[in-house]
Amino acid sequence: MKKDDCIFCKIVSGEIPSRKIYEDEDMIAIMDLNPTSKGHSLIIPKEHCRDLYEIDEEIAAKVMKTAKKLAQKMTDVLCCDGFNLLQNNGEVAGQTIFHFHLHLIPRYKDADNNLLKFTSVKLTDQEMDNLCQQLKNS
Repeated sequence: MKKDDCIFCKIVSGEIPSRKIYEDEDMIAIMDLNPTSKGHSLIIPKEHCRDLYEIDEEIAAKVMKTAKKLAQKMTDVLCCDGFNLLQNNGEVAGQTIFHFHLHLIPRYKDADNNLLKFTSVKLTDQEMDNLCQQLKNS
């Protein structure tokens, strides 16, 4: 189902032009308009779903298969040295367009200073054990 006010739905339907690098019956892949590296692209399901919580499991699996296929193709064509796959859910996590999409971000050794960096939080062994039990038992 298309959502009328969704920019990605408009891209999927062809209302808004894009630099499409892949398309099948379920999804498209386009070049990101604000890339963090050469080749940065987005895989977008054609069916509107807001985020990871809403995406159909079969489509989610197809997104990952497409990511693998495109990562191999991009590695061959762009000679990149690695990849980040990034998918944000919710505003607090950095999601700005509320239509599920997966970022494919090629990485280049010695030419890429835009690496994702995470800061570790300090948790005691007891806190880690409690979290583990909560997640395992829910």
